[in-house]
Amino acid sequence: MNIAIVCYPTFGGSGVLATELGKALADKGHQIHFITYQQPVRLSHFHGNIFYHEVRVPTYPLFDYPPYETALSSMMVDVITNNHIQLLHVHYAIPHASAAYIAKQILAKQGIQIPVITTLHGTDITLVGRDKTYRPVVTFSMNESDILTAVSDNLKAETYKNFDIEKEIEVIHNFVDVTRFNKKPIDEFKKLIAPNGEKIIVHASNFRKIKRVEDVVKTFFLINEKIPAKLLLLGDGPERSAAEAEARKSPLVDNIKFLGKQEQMEDILPVADLFLLTSEYESFGLAALEALAAEVPVISTNAGGLPEIIINGYCGFMSEIGDVEDMSKNALHILQNKETHDLFKANALVQAKKFDIENIVPKYEELYQRLIK
Repeated sequence: MNIAIVCYPTFGGSGVLATELGKALADKGHQIHFITYQQPVRLSHFHGNIFYHEVRVPTYPLFDYPPYETALSSMMVDVITNNHIQLLHVHYAIPHASAAYIAKQILAKQGIQIPVITTLHGTDITLVGRDKTYRPVVTFSMNESDILTAVSDNLKAETYKNFDIEKEIEVIHNFVDVTRFNKKPIDEFKKLIAPNGEKIIVHASNFRKIKRVEDVVKTFFLINEKIPAKLLLLGDGPERSAAEAEARKSPLVDNIKFLGKQEQMEDILPVADLFLLTSEYESFGLAALEALAAEVPVISTNAGGLPEIIINGYCGFMSEIGDVEDMSKNALHILQNKETHDLFKANALVQAKKFDIENIVPKYEELYQRLIK
């Protein structure tokens, strides 16, 4: 199949999933054409079946805000027309679904019928899409897509709750390549971070307010009252300065490291003893799934789609939003006993394998075949 994929090229979950999906499909012999404004961060190696088309937006004095959506639609038309594309798969509704609708209408005038799949990822529905500035266009674009998919049952329910959707939403969960996180040996790296055998706790996010990163720091301090530990915070964003200010309130601040954006999560997560996610909402929780794939138990809130990944008391624990005392208690339950910790680590890998790329990608292939036929 010849498939065009439209996504954001950044570190966010939608861009990561779209890129990894395209790479997996290319490995299976399909030709994949990525359309976006810069090369996706996970698209770092040459592949004979992968093509990248950069959307360029000319700047004119007339425009205070360059019309990216118009340029994107035009690039979709060009790529589809000249590369025998059979299907267009857009990730994140804004503005990709509306740009796909425009491209589809232009192509129809040329006698080209192109099916469109829109995959919903989270904030395109739960935050940005609900803004009255975008809502009518987002609703219309979703209903005009040939197929709508969501990355969790929770996101599907939220979409029906907040938008007038006239069609069935199919759930295809996010996935992880479990083999990527099987990094061994890791002992030397671990000793570098925790030279005295301290437990290593990791958090990864885009540091938006909804991630409640200050709760990560507060939970870590409570854990550190009982056992020596180090905290690694991966990522960057608007709430990083607030989290750093919270960290500096304690004499334990030297045990906290803000590492910024990290592309190769598979090199870092395997050294962790525990993953901490204190979000107010997660449509799915891809970072938590990647931690499980690295055999790292997860302590999280019970928000959004996280209960679809984490089995409470099996591969981690979930607490109410903001309950840092309960999260620290659950963390200590896992970390203070080696047998318990080893059991949760083993269970984490078992749970992650349910979402392995080998199980999920065929579901997209089946969807594509159905549409093309």
